[in-house]
Amino acid sequence: MRVIIVPTDFSENAFNALACAMEYFKYERSKFILLHTYADEVYENKAVISRDILDEYKEIKRKESEVKLSTTLENGRQVSPNPKHTFETLALFGTLLDEVNTLVNKENADLVVMGTQGKTADRNITYGSNTLQVIRYVKCPVLGIPLDYKYQRPDRILFPSALMIPYKNRELKLVSCLARSFRSTVDLLYISNYDRLSLRQEDVKTLWEYRFRESVINYTRKDEGNVASIINEYIKDHGVNLLVMVNSKHTYMETLLHTSAIDTVGLNTKIPFLILQNLPR
Repeated sequence: MRVIIVPTDFSENAFNALACAMEYFKYERSKFILLHTYADEVYENKAVISRDILDEYKEIKRKESEVKLSTTLENGRQVSPNPKHTFETLALFGTLLDEVNTLVNKENADLVVMGTQGKTADRNITYGSNTLQVIRYVKCPVLGIPLDYKYQRPDRILFPSALMIPYKNRELKLVSCLARSFRSTVDLLYISNYDRLSLRQEDVKTLWEYRFRESVINYTRKDEGNVASIINEYIKDHGVNLLVMVNSKHTYMETLLHTSAIDTVGLNTKIPFLILQNLPR
C-alpha cells in the first residue's frame, strides 16, 4: 500500500494538494495521512504569557485542529470517493519539518504532497518557506502542487538529469508506477554541449531506461545554459504536466535548491514538481 503524507494548514492550496494527490494515485491502494502541526500557532499567540495559559491554549488548538482535520477529510472523500483509499488524521504539537520527518520514518512513507504555498500565499513567489524547508530536508520524495493549479493527467513527465548518480530503485518505481498508470510519455533531458556520455552516465541512463521500460520514453540533449530557463522552455514547448528532479549532489536540483529560493534562478514552474531525495530507505 502506498503511504502518502499530506500536511495541511487548512488553506484552499493545501486542500487542492490533497485533491490532486488522490487523483494521481486513484489507481493504487493508498493510505493518506492528513497532518496538521500547531506549535507555531500556539507560540505566536502573544496572549500566551504563562505555562498554565500555554497548556490551556495547546489543548484548545488541538481540539480545533482535530475538528478541521475531520472536515477536510470529509470534503476530500466527497470530491474523490475511492474504495482504494484509506485515511488517517493527525494533529501534532510540533514544527512541520520535524513532525513530517518523524512521520516519514514511522510510517515508512512513500511521498509527501503539499501545496507550494499555504495560507500566507505570495503570488510574487512560487515556493513558500515551509515548502522549501520540506523539499530541502525531508527524507522522502516531495510533490509540490502550485498555487491555483487545476489537476491534469500527467500525460507528459519531464525528468532532467545530469546522469551522474544512480537513482534509488524505490523512488524511480514511484514515478514509473505513476507513468504506467496514466500511460505517460517520460522525457529524459540531459543538458550538455557534448553528445558522448561517460561510462558512469551510460550506466545511469541504462538503469533509468530499464525502470521506465513499460512507458514511452524520449531522450533529449540540450546545449548548456541556464538550467532553469532550459527546463522552463522544454516544459512550455512539449506540454509537460509533471516535472521530476532529484535533490542530491551532482544534480541540477542541487544548484536550484542551494540558493535563497528557487525563484531567484527562475524555475517558476506552474505544474506539479516532484522532488526525489535519492536516499536509502
